[in-house]
Amino acid sequence: MKVNAIGVFLGTKYAIPAMPQAGGGAIVNISPIMGFVGGESAHPAYHASKGEVRIFTKATAVKYGPDGIRVNSVHPGFMPPMRSARPREREALQRLIEWTPLRRTGKPLEVAYGVLFLASDEASFITGTELVINGGFIAQ
Repeated sequence: MKVNAIGVFLGTKYAIPAMPQAGGGAIVNISPIMGFVGGESAHPAYHASKGEVRIFTKATAVKYGPDGIRVNSVHPGFMPPMRSARPREREALQRLIEWTPLRRTGKPLEVAYGVLFLASDEASFITGTELVINGGFIAQ
């Protein structure tokens, strides 16, 4: 909870005061799709901490929108395994890929483009929203 929930809170807490002086700005929080769904592989507290990021983002968007501050969140799906992943973790990922409509993991660059869009002026009327970049996994 400290890293997943409190980390996002502290980052926002210290960024917000400077933003009105700069004429507003954008915050993009990142939290995987495990904040949308439960699962067998992670502890329930992990899922809860990721869900907290979603609600915190929305509440922050409502509170600071009048100051010209936009706050959104990006929720990546399954990404390629880390080099340190154990064989059992790789097998579990393969099952999840089979359940993902696009039948593949995402690419970090695909997530980066979503973040870039939400941070850009092209998203100037978007706040309090969730951009899910997950190959359709939670659409099921």
